Amino acid sequence: MTEGNFVDYVKIHVFSGKGGKGSAHLHREKYITKGGPDGGDGGRGGHVIVRGNENLWTLFHLKFKRHVKAEHGGNGSKQRSSGAQGEDEYIDVPLGTVIRDTETNEIIKEITEDGQEFIVAEGGKGGLGNWHFKSSTNQTPRYAQPGIDGQQVDITLELKVLADVGLVGFPNAGKSTLLSVITAAKPKIANYEFTTLKPNLGIVQYRDFQTFVVADIPGIIEGAAEGRGLGHRFLRHIERNSTLLFLIPADAKDIKEQYDILVDELRRYNPELMDKDRLIAISKSDLLDEELKAEMKTQLDKELDFPYLFISSVAQKGLQELKDKLWQMLN
Repeated sequence: MTEGNFVDYVKIHVFSGKGGKGSAHLHREKYITKGGPDGGDGGRGGHVIVRGNENLWTLFHLKFKRHVKAEHGGNGSKQRSSGAQGEDEYIDVPLGTVIRDTETNEIIKEITEDGQEFIVAEGGKGGLGNWHFKSSTNQTPRYAQPGIDGQQVDITLELKVLADVGLVGFPNAGKSTLLSVITAAKPKIANYEFTTLKPNLGIVQYRDFQTFVVADIPGIIEGAAEGRGLGHRFLRHIERNSTLLFLIPADAKDIKEQYDILVDELRRYNPELMDKDRLIAISKSDLLDEELKAEMKTQLDKELDFPYLFISSVAQKGLQELKDKLWQMLN
C-alpha cells in the first residue's frame, strides 16, 4: 500500500431517509359507495449504518465521499397498504475505527468486530394512515399523519491501527528499515527525518506458520503530546498495540535519555500506555565493535529496568532473537 493511500481520518455528513406519508384514502368499490377509511401507513426512512469490515485496512475508500444519504420511505396507499421502507445506506469501515460527533468531538462508538453495525442516523418513522383514526364518533377521518423527517449528522471517522506491536522511536531511528527486513512491507526508506508520514503495517512470519502484525508509526519528537511534529495524528495508533517496541539507534548520544523522552511523551498523551509491555531494541548495532558493545551493556544494565536487545537491520543481526522475544511477550 502506498503512503498516499493510507487514510486514517475522514469527515462525512450523513442524512437518513424521511418517513413516508400515511394515506387518507376512503374505501370505494362498485357496490360500496361509502366504505370506511382504508389508508395505509407510510414506510420508514432508511438508516445510515456504520459497519465493520475485516477486509479493509484504511479509510481510503471514503476519502472523496463527503455525503451519505439513505432512501426515503414510500407513501401509504389504499387497502391499508403500507409504503415501502427506505433502503438503508451502509458505510463500511476497517476494524479499529472510532466514530465521533464532529461538533462535540465526543466518541459515539468504536467498531472492533467484523460485521458489527451501528446506526449513526435513524430513518424517520412513517406516518399513520387514516384507518388508525376512525372511531364511533369520527367514522370517516379524512386526514393522515405525515412522515417524520430523517436526521442529519456530521460524523468523523478515525482509524486506530490494530497491530500487535507498535514501533516507537525518534525520526530516523531505523523503524522503516526494520519493518522492511522482518516483514514483506515496503515502506519508504531514506536518510532524513520524517521519511514516514503515515503508519505502515507489516506481517511478521514466525515459526510454524504463525504470524503477528507490526506497525511502523511516524517518528515522535519532544512535544508530540502537545501536537508538535505530527502530534496526535499518529500517537493514537499506539493505543491499540499490546506491545511497544522502542527503537533507539546505537549512535544516539544518550540511550537512556532518548528512552525517557519517548516514554514521557506517551505518558503525557495517555497514561494508560504505561501499562503496555515494553521492549527496547538498540538498532544500527553493526556500528559497534564487541568492546564498545560490552561497555554499553554494563551501563545499560544499571540504567534500564526493561529488557533490551542489540539488533542490526542492515547486517540482519539479532532479528530472530527479537522475533522470539516479541512472540513470547505477545503470548
